[in-house]
Amino acid sequence: MAGLSRRAVLGGALLGAAGVATGVAGTPMVRGWLGLNRLPVAGGYAASADRLDAVANPAVSIHYYARTSEPVVAFTFDDGPAPQWTPMVLDELDKAQVPATFFMVGRNLSRHADLVSGRLARHEVGNHSWKHDDLATEDLGQIGDDLDRTHSAIRQYTGRTATLFRPPYGHLGGSTVLAADQRGYDIVLWSMEMHENTYHNDPAGQARYIVESARPGSIILAHDAGGDQRLVTIRGLAAMFDGLRRRGFRMVTVSELFSIASAPPNPNPARSQLPVRAIGTVPQPRSAPSSASRTK
Repeated sequence: MAGLSRRAVLGGALLGAAGVATGVAGTPMVRGWLGLNRLPVAGGYAASADRLDAVANPAVSIHYYARTSEPVVAFTFDDGPAPQWTPMVLDELDKAQVPATFFMVGRNLSRHADLVSGRLARHEVGNHSWKHDDLATEDLGQIGDDLDRTHSAIRQYTGRTATLFRPPYGHLGGSTVLAADQRGYDIVLWSMEMHENTYHNDPAGQARYIVESARPGSIILAHDAGGDQRLVTIRGLAAMFDGLRRRGFRMVTVSELFSIASAPPNPNPARSQLPVRAIGTVPQPRSAPSSASRTK
């Protein structure tokens, strides 16, 4: 100990303690206590691409919106089916004859398949995981099992073969992308979302926001499961559909939106294909995650 200062000894002890603490924090149990195994909605760490030999294609399509000049938008509803809200959403869509894309949670579908039986004729169904776990914290095998289980449930209960996948919370780990790639899924995120907490007492205000902010190719995020805040969206759907149609928009499924975006331009547009008339001055950046959408 000769020649060592008290400060050096204390510094070494602190470094040693920090190393032990870091090691302990890395154990699965402590990671769970500290919440390190759960990603924040607005971002965080994510599992890397852990199995490069599993790559099936040179690129994977991840869509926030569709690039098109056609006046079309796609409404999407996540997390259902759920007894409280899914029937009400379907009722509003039926009244307005609007198609939508439902990103279903497999466990919810297996429990509540009766809610959507016979009611999906104009709609599309996508994969939103089995029970809304954060897939970005899982490895390739776990994610693959999750997607396959949900895919099978969608086929069993709806007769559809899902081609679209939306990761819970919008979180994309490398293994999530690989698993989607292996199964030929297009990954669908969103460019607009409902802000139900912001417009908690003003459903008409949220409807105006959606109508004024929509642009050709927008993918709009909503939910048909969750708390009472979902009523803000449901009560405003009719006004949204009417307002968008007044602007010259047509509502389509996500797959139809992608098909329109990939089609060559029409050199002789029909008279009905008029330029979209802008309303308001709200720009269209991608919406930042908000507290109103923390169960995406």
